[in-house]
Amino acid sequence: VFAVNGFLRVATGLDIGLSTKCVVIPKEMGMCHKIGYSEMRLPNLMGHTSMAEVIQKSTTWQHLVHTDCHPHVRTFLCSLFAPICLDTFIHPCRSMCVAVRDSCAPVLLCHGHPWPASLDCDRFPGDEDVCLAPLTKDYKYLHKVLPKPTCQTCPAVEEFFTHKRVLEVFCDSNFAVKVKLSKKRTASEDQEYNIECQVEFITQGSLLPYETQSMIQQWLLINEKCTERMTPTHRPMVYLLVGNIEEGIILVNQVYRWQRKDSQLSLATQKWRYHKCL
Repeated sequence: VFAVNGFLRVATGLDIGLSTKCVVIPKEMGMCHKIGYSEMRLPNLMGHTSMAEVIQKSTTWQHLVHTDCHPHVRTFLCSLFAPICLDTFIHPCRSMCVAVRDSCAPVLLCHGHPWPASLDCDRFPGDEDVCLAPLTKDYKYLHKVLPKPTCQTCPAVEEFFTHKRVLEVFCDSNFAVKVKLSKKRTASEDQEYNIECQVEFITQGSLLPYETQSMIQQWLLINEKCTERMTPTHRPMVYLLVGNIEEGIILVNQVYRWQRKDSQLSLATQKWRYHKCL
């Protein structure tokens, strides 16, 4: 049984005839591994005829997948770049495209790219046809909806401050997360980063530390220009990201450079446990 079965709507599919073949999803297409099937159709639904072309075109989307901008972004993209090997091509439904586009287009725009014409949602079938549909509306109730990072102006990195000033900032904030950042050495020209997060504090109701960590990782991937600015070399750099969660949006307002010789941040995080805000 394929994982995609839960998405299928019943009607008639598009007959693909004899012009396509089944091939194993290559290791270079990491975003389409562990999706419930291991073989794909070639040519695919993007019109790519060679595996080299599929790999080249799909890898440019891996970064968007890592931002986790929508629960179905992987399913949507892989249904096009690595369609499941059935007797018919199963397109994503228009409603799935619209849902993914509405969540992920702002992230692409943050990186300087508009939503591409090749993924125009009007080209996909309506939900009454056989297609991959979004999960039911119950999905929202079964899964905790976390605040979303957004594309924002990069806060300036502060290097000179007192622990008293940092405590004042903490009093106006929901979270503080210590982040260790470094650039990965990759064969491709795309920038990739090692991101380690450690939650110093979170005061936003029911959020758990690991949820806050994953939200900050998302923020760093979405706001890649800020991350790039914070990693001038391959040497790891440590920062404290402080911010607020307002109306389901996570905003980083303050970035402090955490240097080994700097005891002010350590002092502030230690004193915070007993600190009474005015």
